Amino acid sequence: MKMSGRCSRALTFGATLLILAGCQANQEVRVIKLGHGLDTNHPVHQAMVHMQQRVHESSGGTLRIDIYPSQQLGTERQLLELLQLGSLGMTKVAAAVLEGFAPSYKVLSLPYLFRDEAHRFAVFEGPIGKELLLSSEGYWLRGLTYYDAGSRSFYTKDVPVRTPDDLRGLKIRTLESITQVQMVNALGGSATPISWGELYTALQQGVVDGAENNPPSFYTSRHYEVCRYYTLDEHTGIPDVLLISTIVWNKLTPEQQAWVTEAANTSAQYQKQLWKQATDEALAAVQAAGVEVIIPDKAPFAARSSAVYDSYVDQPEVADLIRRIRATTTDSGS
Repeated sequence: MKMSGRCSRALTFGATLLILAGCQANQEVRVIKLGHGLDTNHPVHQAMVHMQQRVHESSGGTLRIDIYPSQQLGTERQLLELLQLGSLGMTKVAAAVLEGFAPSYKVLSLPYLFRDEAHRFAVFEGPIGKELLLSSEGYWLRGLTYYDAGSRSFYTKDVPVRTPDDLRGLKIRTLESITQVQMVNALGGSATPISWGELYTALQQGVVDGAENNPPSFYTSRHYEVCRYYTLDEHTGIPDVLLISTIVWNKLTPEQQAWVTEAANTSAQYQKQLWKQATDEALAAVQAAGVEVIIPDKAPFAARSSAVYDSYVDQPEVADLIRRIRATTTDSGS
């Protein structure tokens, strides 16, 4: 039987739709695994979820980021090592942890380096910030963006810290950062690097007498259950850094790289808003739980910790970064 023209065209159109549907179904979905150590209530995790959604939308579902929070895949150092091997795609670590991989990051751990929040963002979002993000590429770690981690301050179990002298003899947990260790020791404390996941137990058992971190991390970690004093000396403004393995990055197409970069930058701006709200809520919550929040005179802390800068006089690269950061203006970010 001869087929009518209309039937023939309908069958052809239907066949075309089936072919297109088959192509989409068979299109490879590339998955990037992202592991980190924070709780799912943390603003940085929420920003990562925002990035995940943005990548999904931009790629039409062909590029996917799977997030594994709360140290499901390991500690910060272990996650960095997995990135270097290419067996993990992305992670987030405090910039101080990167000192062992890219020495230029030391500069961000220096005490009282930033004049204020505007100065801090001008550095992170300007040429210096971009330069630092790419400084770790030789170690198979490419920085994508910074997440605001506010300012870090001391919290202690039994002894309130009102002046640097109150830190004398106290064991204070620090990040695995030479610069942080130098700072705490310069202030009179005894710096004790411990991984974030082990810190609650270490505080409970008296392995350390206190630690230092920003308000949202102090609150979401529940460290306020053990430490009853929080001193807002705001000694450092160490950001979190979102990283991707260069092994994974180099396997992405230019279009996929653009999707990831845009989503990371967008999530960083979103996280800024979340951070301010989370900081205010955290301080109110820990005070409601009985923590004494102390606002000290920062000048004595800044004066005593300034000795840390002396060790970088003979390190031209870091010394130059210090000079450039101090010269950064808040209107141009240059």
